Amino acid sequence: MMRHLTGADSVVVTAPTPHKRLCNESRLQWEVEVCGDDFKRNMEHVDPQFWCNLTHFISEYYLFTLCTETKSEVVECYWPNPLVESYIIRIHKTFFSNCTNNPDLFVDPSDETLILLILLPVFLTLAMIAVVVWCSKRGDLLA
Repeated sequence: MMRHLTGADSVVVTAPTPHKRLCNESRLQWEVEVCGDDFKRNMEHVDPQFWCNLTHFISEYYLFTLCTETKSEVVECYWPNPLVESYIIRIHKTFFSNCTNNPDLFVDPSDETLILLILLPVFLTLAMIAVVVWCSKRGDLLA
């Protein structure tokens, strides 16, 4: 005989937990090294003077990133993870350590430019005051 459920009854349904394998870090290390070796071979075709200009090696870097992401998924590790990040940092130190930005040096303007930039607003302000005073006096004459 079946019992009917009422609004006061509750049903607890538990979903089976999927079996998730742990990240195989030693295999991931090997796989990431393979990605790095491919990247190093690809970078041999780029002139070192262009290593700081991303437009010259964007496709190689994209393939390297895609490779590390794919290999992480194959060995069931999340991406990015500390192991992959440390390897990417090593790649950056190898190829891009000399790519620091040179700070732009700001130079003071010449004296002539500086005088012009100071006096122009001063004279415009005086001219506007003169126009307002002249118009207000003229308005008194017309009234």
